[in-house]
Amino acid sequence: MSKLPMDIITDVFYRLPVKTLLRFKSLSKSCCSLIDDPDFIEAHLNRSVQTGSNLNIILKGLHLYSVEFDTLDVAVPLDCPLSIGACTEAFGSCNGLLAIHMSDKNVALYNPSTRQFRSLPVSEIDPPQRESCRPGYVFFGFGQDIRTNDHKLVRMTQFNKTADEDDEGHTFDYEVKVYSLKTDSWRKITKLPFYLRFMFQFFYHLLHRRGYGVLAAGVLHWVMPPRMELGITRNKIIGFDLGTEDFTEVPQPECADKGYLLDVGVLEGCLCAVCNYDQVKVDVWVMKEYGMKESWTRLLSLQKTRAVNPLTFSKPLAYSKYRDKVLLEVNNQKFVWYDLQKKKMRSVKIGGSLGKFGAEVYVGSLIPVEDQKRTEYQKRNQQEELSLRKGNRKKRDDFLSQGFKLVL
Repeated sequence: MSKLPMDIITDVFYRLPVKTLLRFKSLSKSCCSLIDDPDFIEAHLNRSVQTGSNLNIILKGLHLYSVEFDTLDVAVPLDCPLSIGACTEAFGSCNGLLAIHMSDKNVALYNPSTRQFRSLPVSEIDPPQRESCRPGYVFFGFGQDIRTNDHKLVRMTQFNKTADEDDEGHTFDYEVKVYSLKTDSWRKITKLPFYLRFMFQFFYHLLHRRGYGVLAAGVLHWVMPPRMELGITRNKIIGFDLGTEDFTEVPQPECADKGYLLDVGVLEGCLCAVCNYDQVKVDVWVMKEYGMKESWTRLLSLQKTRAVNPLTFSKPLAYSKYRDKVLLEVNNQKFVWYDLQKKKMRSVKIGGSLGKFGAEVYVGSLIPVEDQKRTEYQKRNQQEELSLRKGNRKKRDDFLSQGFKLVL
């Protein structure tokens, strides 16, 4: 290694997976310094994103599992520090970091590749003061503010009126809070659009778990379904810009205007719209240029088959290596490859996977997430413990050198 130029070593290291790089940190001080360098970490991540390498899929059920995208062979349990029993839910991924929670207040960020973990400070949910109500449905989202390179988490809490909580016709108040990884703090968003009051619909959001925002172009996206009882006859794609921290309505494809069941997804950073036609057919559209309505392009159409009947739910996950196929999650219970040329589906069997699951794609990265103060505290304790052990060892050696026998 000492005879190789550092630029060659760096170029080789860019192509390695995170687990290998973590082992290589013990080769030498220079290798360790290179792998820990923020510029190297960012360049390694950028290459992984551009080449579609180091991809993994999280399977979300009662427990979390992980499977390598290149092989799609065996799902292994994900050793998540927040998992105490079950019901740990992953609701977003960005740059190799997973956003997970066990409750509305017990939220954390986790890097599965480095196993670094950070519990977020607790932020209380504050109901409006002017009327009697209680917290109801909670929407989460996680992504990167591409302007400041900050990772942010969004929590939107919908409130039910205690007097008529079973009435779906009334509107809801909302509380929106944003967590910043750079400042390790929450802030409340006070400028909320009026249409946010119509966003929640009980069966729509609970059936397909649409409470989790989809990240594309630095914006988190949700779908506001039609509310016929309120005169809202069409779907709306709602975006929250992580840079400006403002809500906006996002242009949508023609199928969304026709009242069909709509969902959102993402493929290689591009926003997708999934239009479901009465559980018989599903169209997946891709917005090739963000924010431009005319850039919506239909990527594929799924038809129900004997193996997939009814076609209740589908979600695009990733392109294949040669971009001739798309991996889809179907009905929360299977993966299929869709061949874009042959227009056919092929099921994918993964060993050790769950009967029912949701799926989330993440890229392996070295992005740090640990609380530096906590890390320094742990290192200081380890150094003190090591010094204490050395002192005890020296006392024992001195004792033995005097000719005494150590009694165990």
